[in-house]
Amino acid sequence: MKRDPDKLDRYTAPERVNHWLVAFAFILLALSGLALFHPAFYPLSQLFGGGVWTRILHPFIGVALIFSFGSMFFRFRKLCVLTPSDWEWLRHAREMMGGDDRNMPEAGKLNGGQKLLFWLLAACMTLLVLSGIVMWRAYFSFLFPPAAIRLAAVVHAATGAGMISLIMGHIYLAIWTKESIGAMLYGKVRRAWAKQHHPAWFREMTGGRK
Repeated sequence: MKRDPDKLDRYTAPERVNHWLVAFAFILLALSGLALFHPAFYPLSQLFGGGVWTRILHPFIGVALIFSFGSMFFRFRKLCVLTPSDWEWLRHAREMMGGDDRNMPEAGKLNGGQKLLFWLLAACMTLLVLSGIVMWRAYFSFLFPPAAIRLAAVVHAATGAGMISLIMGHIYLAIWTKESIGAMLYGKVRRAWAKQHHPAWFREMTGGRK
């Protein structure tokens, strides 16, 4: 296959597959979790075969998300270490959203916002796993006192709502930053896009060439 000289490789095939497995598992987990959370969302349980099957499948979908996100965590944890430049980027993020990017430090392969999102999602996943284990009636909940189970239910619901909000923000920003979704679908971005949004990474990939 002929290489396009105007494109740069951004994500490998395993990275993209991993990302979409996480996305698919999260969507199923969010839908089933909402169905169990409030009667207004109960009709979503029909996607999983009814209320009983939703309750059975929800924690197992969670296990699938744990493994897929765990793989992503080990792939990107070093890349997502926040540097002083990233914190500076975050301090000026509101200006950039308003259209003024004059004070933005140069971003590497991932910018400060992407790195912060990664760690927030990792924290949410940790809380969801720990609280979910306490609540998993079929296997673990009998090991804990009722007060711990009630606290776990509150933590689980609040963390789930927070994670849904973070993912919705992630989707919005991916659409707002054109070509971001294409990069995760096809693995490549235009050189002009890379130079505009991730100039430090662009120089790294091109050896400083334009």
